[in-house]
Amino acid sequence: MTRDRTPADLVGAAPDAAFEITFDGRPVRALPGQSVAAALWAAGVLAWRTTRVGGRPRGAFCGIGQCHDCLATINSRPNRRACLVPARPGDAVTTQEGHGHAGLGV
Repeated sequence: MTRDRTPADLVGAAPDAAFEITFDGRPVRALPGQSVAAALWAAGVLAWRTTRVGGRPRGAFCGIGQCHDCLATINSRPNRRACLVPARPGDAVTTQEGHGHAGLGV
């Protein structure tokens, strides 16, 4: 028995062509309708933020925007909930450290 089926196969979806976003400068493939978090997960990226205290890695946890573990810097804007932000062609996602305002001196 093979496990090559994808969620799109299971529901018979035919998404439009994939496009590219970047994560810390690395190209990541995304599909129309995917959230940034879903695109990162599909690429094997599980953490894209570190905590303010201890620098522990964080990524998507609840997937519905409630826990804020998935905060990321997207197109130079910190504190975006990656699980709620739709991926768009050319988006630049970078790892967010702490509260995301270190570069601003806040």
